[in-house]
Amino acid sequence: MSPRREWKVAVLPGDGIGPEVTSAALAVLRALGPDGPRLELTEFPWPATAYHHEHGCMMPEDWRERLARFDAILLGALGDPGPADDPDRYRLSDGVSLSPLLEIRRGFDQWVCERPARWIEGAPQFLADPRAREVDMLVIRENSEGEYVGQGGRLRPGTADEVATQVSVFTRFGAERIIRHAFEQARRRTAAREAGELPRRSFAGGRAGSQVCLVTKRNALRHWGELYTQVFEELAPEYPDVATHHELVDAACMKFVTSPWLFDVVVGSNLHGDILTDLAAVLCGGMGVAPSCNLNPSDRRRPPMFEPTHGSAPDIAGRNRAGPAAMILTAATMLDWMGEEDPAAADGARRMRAAMEAELKASAAAARGTRETAEAVARRLQEGAGR
Repeated sequence: MSPRREWKVAVLPGDGIGPEVTSAALAVLRALGPDGPRLELTEFPWPATAYHHEHGCMMPEDWRERLARFDAILLGALGDPGPADDPDRYRLSDGVSLSPLLEIRRGFDQWVCERPARWIEGAPQFLADPRAREVDMLVIRENSEGEYVGQGGRLRPGTADEVATQVSVFTRFGAERIIRHAFEQARRRTAAREAGELPRRSFAGGRAGSQVCLVTKRNALRHWGELYTQVFEELAPEYPDVATHHELVDAACMKFVTSPWLFDVVVGSNLHGDILTDLAAVLCGGMGVAPSCNLNPSDRRRPPMFEPTHGSAPDIAGRNRAGPAAMILTAATMLDWMGEEDPAAADGARRMRAAMEAELKASAAAARGTRETAEAVARRLQEGAGR
């Protein structure tokens, strides 16, 4: 079978700085030139607050059918559209403006959210310990159930007797597939270390080249915590080459700050993964350099969604001040996913990442605008960076 070379990508710029960083990422993708993958990029004005202002909804009713025609989704940001100094701007509650994230993830059963955390030279370093430069972890978040299923409601709203319920739902099926995925990714990281693609590390006294840390709150949230723990212990013997570890979420947060270099692959629930991925991003330079992806590893026919970890940053929206690194690295992550079938995409991902990292290193002390950074990265690609 010949390698795949053509991909349809739905581009959803969204709100705030989303259109700016998306434009920057698209410029860098195009700079890959004829050696890069063949991308058919189709831009949509939804989901977005501006679309809601005009139509009364964040997305059209047939959004799922329309996005299902694409191979991948590239999303900029959702939330407050900014600019923050405009008190009359059209604003929505977070529950409305961010709802498309959950709807798209559920709509295509994107049950994995992966967020790598690796410090890049030139990015801010918030931890003084020099070992912080060695941080290289992959945080895996269960993306389909748990605390974000939306079950519950409000009884007698607006009265002194109001009651709100928020029900978490955990299944053995969901626990098994996310924990198994974490073990499989740990094995892939071992292989990458042996190939020299990642720094070599050892765990459990040097017997394993990778580690999976399960995060729960089983001492207080007993029922789902014990379910996750039991599934973890049942699957671990299938991966004797992978070290295992468990942390309660509060202890994990503490250790992420005091010794993040000890972690490798971390897997947690929807809520815990959400919190830990943001913390990991800050430890490695901030939200502005943190990519992420939402995947269905069991069915590549369902389009994955790639989005930077950061939000819509209304305080700097429209001012050419947003750093596009996270979005550019997110686009490279999209090419990584395509690269499992398309060698040109795999090479393009490597080249994009090398050019972005070289630009971060070269311009660490300079304050460059969104467009100027994208132009500099594109120029590096055109000059052969990463070859």
